[in-house]
Amino acid sequence: MLLVRTLLRMPELRLRSVVGDECLDRPVTRLYGTELPNPARYLSGGELVLSGLLWHRSAADCETFVGALAQGGVAALAAARAPDARELPEALVDACRRHAIPLLEVPEDLSFAVITERVVQELAAERVGDAGARLGRYRRLLTVVADGGGLDELVTAGEAELAAACWVLSTTGHVVAGPELPDAAFFAREFLRADRLPRVVRGTTLLPVSERGGSRLATWVLAVAGDLAHDEVAAELASLVGVERSRVVQGRRIGNRAAGPLLREVLAGSGDLAARIAAVGWHSDVPLRVLVASASDGRVEPVAALLEEVLAPIAPHALVGAVGAEVYAVAPSGAGWAEAVRTALRTVEPGLGATRVLVGISSPVVAAGLRGAAEEASHARRLGERRAGRTCVVAGEEIALHQLLLAGVPEELRGSLRRRVLGPVLDYDAEHGSDLVGTLRVFLDCSGSWTTAAARLHVHVNTLRYRVGRVEELLGADLSDFASRVDLYLALQAG
Repeated sequence: MLLVRTLLRMPELRLRSVVGDECLDRPVTRLYGTELPNPARYLSGGELVLSGLLWHRSAADCETFVGALAQGGVAALAAARAPDARELPEALVDACRRHAIPLLEVPEDLSFAVITERVVQELAAERVGDAGARLGRYRRLLTVVADGGGLDELVTAGEAELAAACWVLSTTGHVVAGPELPDAAFFAREFLRADRLPRVVRGTTLLPVSERGGSRLATWVLAVAGDLAHDEVAAELASLVGVERSRVVQGRRIGNRAAGPLLREVLAGSGDLAARIAAVGWHSDVPLRVLVASASDGRVEPVAALLEEVLAPIAPHALVGAVGAEVYAVAPSGAGWAEAVRTALRTVEPGLGATRVLVGISSPVVAAGLRGAAEEASHARRLGERRAGRTCVVAGEEIALHQLLLAGVPEELRGSLRRRVLGPVLDYDAEHGSDLVGTLRVFLDCSGSWTTAAARLHVHVNTLRYRVGRVEELLGADLSDFASRVDLYLALQAG
């Protein structure tokens, strides 16, 4: 690195430090010659400014000129005396002292061209050396990939080359490679929110991992400790991580070749599912779950990629495949599935825009029960349509049996059934402004307890008996009959 102090040590330049000895370790990154009274707009920082002081007319000129240099963050000012002057202007010396700008005096017999040539040579050699160093670092990283070292070894090598901690994150908030990172989900969300990348968040640089044909919603992120948004080696590391991700994606595609035949047989309820499961490599008595996912925009491929990424840390051997507008997954059951899937989908919400993603999860079953599990998962997904949020995960164990059964009934049919069973009461309420339907709902929710229902409705028990009797009269039903209660309860839930 070329420092101001280094310039003073070059015998051929014979530069003399006038003021600013405490700032001589500033790096010089470029050379700029000027005779403008105020060169601020042309400075970007790190310059060695050369000036013959032709702009100098008064002490105020010195303040303006040196103030501009300080504002621009220059490394130093190298100035030559006027031909008839015995020393540099005192006002210039004072201004450089106040603004902490190193002032170097150029011998009157030394051409600025000599300084320019020497400094340019130094900077060029420095850039060639930096380029060579960067090339060497990149080659070492590339060797890890070429030798099949794998993602973990690549990240370890990247940490050594960058002298900074590195992580590979999934946009679902999972740490794919690298040390533990408690804020992984936060960084994943910030990556998805970013309009421009790389982005530095909380002192950590987030770089996109390139993958041909990949979706930003279901991809990986390279996180590097420190501000390395413009570091070429960090960018090259991200591209090499992309190569590793492509291998992972290709492996998933190969593994998912068995998903299509299995899903077709599951949904058709035909074939020897136990044999098909055994061909995949799972034991026939291993509990399995079925997941069904869909997006409100009807797109299938992004949902399939997202579901693969969500399941990677939960069920790495899951089979994922699309059937129509839905994506199915079959995998060995595990504890805490629903909450893990729910957390992962919430993490990717910043990247969904207006699209909703719904997921239904079946209860665990053996191979022979996969057909029913697929139906249960599909019904659970449809229940999610009635709930709020850009993502919704519904598991079979979390909902009542009647809700699952109703979820399998088309909406038009549910409305028709509700009307057929409750029609006279609905018409009575509409005509008289009453709420017999509400009374019936509370009465059934209280398991037919007169006192409990009356207390919840804040009415006398006799009033409740009158209202329930009116419902029985309108519907021709006997609410002391269990079957009648079941029919009425299901009709209420269908609305």
